[in-house]
Amino acid sequence: MPATMTRDILIYLLLSFLSAIFVLKFFLNNLTKPTSHPKLPPSPPTLPFIGHLYLLGPFFHESLRNLSTKYGPIFNLRLGVSQWCMVVQSPSAAAEILKTQDLSFAQHPKLAFADEVPYGDTGFFSAPYGNYWRFIKNVCVNELLSPRQLERSRPLREEELDRFLHKVFESAKKREVVDVGSELTKLTNNIVCRMAISTRCSEKNDEAEKIRELVKDSFEVASKIFIGDVFGPLKRLAFWFYGRQLIDVGLRFDEMLEKILERHEDQSWKRDQNDQDLTDILLKVYSDDGAKAKMTRTHLKALLLVSGYFIGSTGNSSEVVVWTLAELINHPNVFSKLREEIKSVVDNNSRLVQESDVANLPYLQAVVKEILRLYPPLPVTTRECRQACKIQGFDVPQNTMVAINLYAIMRDPELWDNPNEFWPERFLQASSKNQQHDKSAGGDENPNFLAFGAGRRACPGGKLGLAMMHTAVAAMVQCFDWKVGGDGNEAAAKVKMEVRKGVFIHLAHPLKCLPLIYFNPFASPI
Repeated sequence: MPATMTRDILIYLLLSFLSAIFVLKFFLNNLTKPTSHPKLPPSPPTLPFIGHLYLLGPFFHESLRNLSTKYGPIFNLRLGVSQWCMVVQSPSAAAEILKTQDLSFAQHPKLAFADEVPYGDTGFFSAPYGNYWRFIKNVCVNELLSPRQLERSRPLREEELDRFLHKVFESAKKREVVDVGSELTKLTNNIVCRMAISTRCSEKNDEAEKIRELVKDSFEVASKIFIGDVFGPLKRLAFWFYGRQLIDVGLRFDEMLEKILERHEDQSWKRDQNDQDLTDILLKVYSDDGAKAKMTRTHLKALLLVSGYFIGSTGNSSEVVVWTLAELINHPNVFSKLREEIKSVVDNNSRLVQESDVANLPYLQAVVKEILRLYPPLPVTTRECRQACKIQGFDVPQNTMVAINLYAIMRDPELWDNPNEFWPERFLQASSKNQQHDKSAGGDENPNFLAFGAGRRACPGGKLGLAMMHTAVAAMVQCFDWKVGGDGNEAAAKVKMEVRKGVFIHLAHPLKCLPLIYFNPFASPI
């Protein structure tokens, strides 16, 4: 038999065999197929390998918002090869997930390679829901961020705000333009680092420099590693290329954190209760043999590192203050109204505004809320479905990733009048309408105001963040007039409100202003 004929016969037999397998599998699948299919949300057409990534532009939250006009407020996206995500932009659906069925969505999606990198799933935000997570949440709420502890650390925050203001006064006297965002980041970094480890992180010393370098390195390599999730079965390639770097950064963090812990342990006898920082409190919990859950040394470091006392809490507050000042400069009537409220509370500028004054400054609170509504620090928050359930009639399989677009909900024209307009008065109206409501159930808060999330996984540092935002904004308005650029055309200049590309909402261009002294609380009386 000729060789070509033999080859043709073999190919024919192989194709026949594969066809038989396909037909048999198709028959068996239909034979065993359940009578009812799960009702899943609609989904746009996919492309091979990349899924729906082609639909996501440089502004992630805006891309999701635009897709909802065609596919509705709940739809599915495939991010890469195999990662499916249910996108939610309906306030009623968000309420089901974050409140009504909160327990079913009480954890965040697991990070790529969390089991293989230091502190991967042991921090407060990344830990799976369970006994350990409930234990550390209790530590955060009742110890680290309790009203008692926040009150103890208030003098520290006031001291750092004074430092910040002194630096701005020096620039004003020299008529030097200030990079507002850079200086505010130093302010919030120093507050958080002093509260956590009793160190000013913007100082020029070896430890502060190591912290800055490690934070920078960790963000750079993590962005390369965790994007590997979209490659599905091929995501291991990302870890092969960059995993060693991520582990190295983790080990460097571990070495630094161990030194900090050892220093605190050695000096614990010197500190009284009022001088304890967050590390001292965590060490006390770590040493408590009667605790409900045993905290290991790794848990201790992860709680400092991943939970944001080192990293996450520092950038968000400063960015909110930058957006606030930008909007106030562009709306001088709001700026003047806020300044007059502050003057009325501090007895016509007899002293610097303080944290204790905020309760008597409702317009200040409304201004900050309006900024958080327009520019939420985390525009899209994620959850993972722990058990199969239904949301708005759609089936949500177990382990489904859910993305809730807080940005879209807080700019929904059906929920908010003129949603893209900066109008703080809307919160004063909402407060007067709802003043009879039970404060524990939301009080005078609009239920669609979700800047800090909601439910079990809501941001536990909201009160601390608000305390820093309120006092920084109030002091900057009370003490200075702000002129954009400082190039001679200040009177007519406005801030360009362009948003930087990315998953967060940051001002695209640095806010650089010339401060003009209006009131100096540090000046010696004549």
